Formats: sequence, structure tokens, C-alpha cells
Amino acid sequence: MKFIPYLLILLTAGAWGYSWYEQELILEEYKNVTVIGSQYKQEVSQQRNFYFEELQKLIAALKEKNIELESLGYNLEREKEKIKEIEDEIGDALKTVKVLDKLSKTDEELLQKYSKVYFLNEHYIPSPIAAIPEEYLSVNKNLSIKSEVLPFLEALFEEAKDDGVDLKILSAYRSYEQQASIKYGYTVVYGTTAANTFSADQGYSEHQLGTTVDFTNTTIGAGLSGFKATPEYAWLLENAHKHGFILSYPEGNSYYQFEPWHWRFVGKELAEYLHDEEKGFYDIDQRKLNEYLISIFDN
Repeated sequence: MKFIPYLLILLTAGAWGYSWYEQELILEEYKNVTVIGSQYKQEVSQQRNFYFEELQKLIAALKEKNIELESLGYNLEREKEKIKEIEDEIGDALKTVKVLDKLSKTDEELLQKYSKVYFLNEHYIPSPIAAIPEEYLSVNKNLSIKSEVLPFLEALFEEAKDDGVDLKILSAYRSYEQQASIKYGYTVVYGTTAANTFSADQGYSEHQLGTTVDFTNTTIGAGLSGFKATPEYAWLLENAHKHGFILSYPEGNSYYQFEPWHWRFVGKELAEYLHDEEKGFYDIDQRKLNEYLISIFDN
């Protein structure tokens, strides 16, 4: 029993020593962990700095590439604009070439003012010319017209037929010689002064162009003086322009007496312009008329 206090002391001392030993081990472990943590932290910091620097380099490279791409995009747009400009220039040039080619193939005489203004020589023959279908004629003889005009004339007759209009043709293309013969006959019968009021000299007749016709109907036939009062004349006033025909010598004109039967083809565009503006062909400046030459046979 005497040894119990000593034993307790020894146990207490042993327990304290073991505790101190564990504390030392823990402290040593903590130091090791702290060192490792510090090294890890340092390594992490170094890696973070490295990746941050690399990221900054990458961002800088991307910015540089973006600038290059923007520059390339800008240059690409500029090149596209240049190509578009070139295409437009080529397109305009092609249009000009087509216009010039079309004009070169279009008879420049077709919109000239031939009644007492311009002279059409004895060698002029519209080319090519085509026979007018017999069903449109009021006389038993062959009549012809410039071939490009024939489709427009046929369309006019088709519409007139649909509207119940009894339209016929008394005269169409006349050669230089035919006009000379007709004018001579009128001069013999009516005298020079009177004949000049209603009949053109050879070379001044619109009929020689092959684009002009004299209309009548079955009832009147060659008696053209009464054509003004017919339904056919009234119909022509309202509809002829839609097919490219205009009244050459309306009432009050300064060239010839009023000729309600005498209609000239000038193309739809010009005919509609004259109709809408209520103007006569011979009231328009020749330069203005020439602007419509390119479209004279356009539908």
C-alpha cells in the first residue's frame, strides 16, 4: 500500500511524458505540414503566375489576331465594294453596248418629221417589208408595211374586232415613185396649191417610211372625207396609241389639212406619251422624238 502513491506518481509522470511526446510529434507534424503547405502555396502561386502570364499572352495574341481579322474584314469589304463597282461599270458598259447595238440596227429615219421638214430620197425603201393580211384591206390590191410594225397593226385589228369596230386599210407603204405619181394626179385634178394642202411631194410622205396607214371602213371605202364621223375614227382616238399609232395631222396642224384617216406608227412609249400629254407628233422637238427611237419596237 506504501507503493501506491509512488505508482500514481509514476503513472502520472508517464502519462504527462507521453502527452508531451504526442504534443511534440503533433508539433513536428504541424511544422512539416506548414512547410509542405508553404511549399505548395508557393508552387501554386508560381503556377498561377505562370498561367496568368500565359493567359495575358494569349489575350494579347487574340487581340492582335482580332485586329488582323478586323483589318482583313475591312479590306474584304473594300474589295467587295470594288468588285461591285467594277460589276456595275461592266453592267453599264454592257447596257450601253446593247443600246448602241440596238440603235445601230434601228432605222434612224423612223421618227423624223418628213412632212415639209425632212426629205426622204428616192432610194429609201423600208427593210424588210411585209404584206398586210387581206382581211384588213378595203381594196383588192397588195399593200405592205414595215415588218416590225405588222405585229402591232395585227394587235390593233384584233382589239378593234373584239370591240365590233369595222376597221379597214385603204393605203399603206408607198414608194418614192408611187408618191410622185399620186401627187402628179392630184396636181392635175386640183391644181398645185390645192394639192399641196393634202398631199405630200415625193420624198416628204410618211407613207414611204412603211410605218403609216390610211384607215377607212367597209361603208366609206375610198371616200375618206367622211371618216371623221365614223365609230372607227372615234375608236382609234381612244385606242390606237396603245398599239403605237398616232394621228399625224390632227385638226389645227400647220402641215396639211386635217386627215382623220392618216395614222403613223411611232412605238407604244411615244404614242402613249403624246396621247397622255395631248400633244401632236409635229409639236415635239426632234431631239425629244429621237429619245424614243430605242424603244420604238418594244412591247
